Amino acid sequence: MSNNSDPMFDRYADMDFTDAKPVTQVPVLAKLQAEHGGKSRITMRVDNATLAVFKARAEMTGGNYQTLMNEALSQFIQGQTLADVVRETIRQELHHA
Repeated sequence: MSNNSDPMFDRYADMDFTDAKPVTQVPVLAKLQAEHGGKSRITMRVDNATLAVFKARAEMTGGNYQTLMNEALSQFIQGQTLADVVRETIRQELHHA
């Protein structure tokens, strides 16, 4: 995890997760996760060039290419175009300035 990819990095940066258990080993958490959906593991074929672009962008931002692909798919199903995303990003940046 890096401070570039996760807005909550600073809050948890100094915590020790050495003895942390996966959700599947904590029945209450596993039940909550099952009830509230989450993510599904899938296998799919992607063009090498497309995958390379997502991996390069993830490396530049310090993120994860799978997260970027998930965000792109989410934007697609919401009907957002690249232009929409750029406009919204500019609005957010201007608002913060």
